[in-house]
Amino acid sequence: MPTEQGKRHSVLVVEDEDNIALALDYLMTREGYAHDRVANGGEALTRIREMRPDLVLLDVMLPEMSGYEICQGMRLDPELAGIKILMMTARGSAMERKKGLALGANGFISKPFELAELRAEVRRLLES
Repeated sequence: MPTEQGKRHSVLVVEDEDNIALALDYLMTREGYAHDRVANGGEALTRIREMRPDLVLLDVMLPEMSGYEICQGMRLDPELAGIKILMMTARGSAMERKKGLALGANGFISKPFELAELRAEVRRLLES
């Protein structure tokens, strides 16, 4: 989807499970977003700095560095603080959600998610 400047919104998917990443890749392509994926938490902040996406779809449970640590790192970095974060977790408990939002996530979605629900949440964040 084009932004005001005419460029497509960009999304970085930080997800270590291939089957989920494939579903997200399909959705991001269908929605017309420029997107990329990192499967390892330890590579996420470097890739976010390089790409400067409009939105990061961020899994909580990742190898090397958790989604919470990545979220916190982004919010503490003035250059990355404005990037929207949608956290994804298989747990989905109220406590997980509260922790993610307290660290600065803009939204939280539980896995397995409905693609329609995820699409709506991504659009909400990119248009806000």
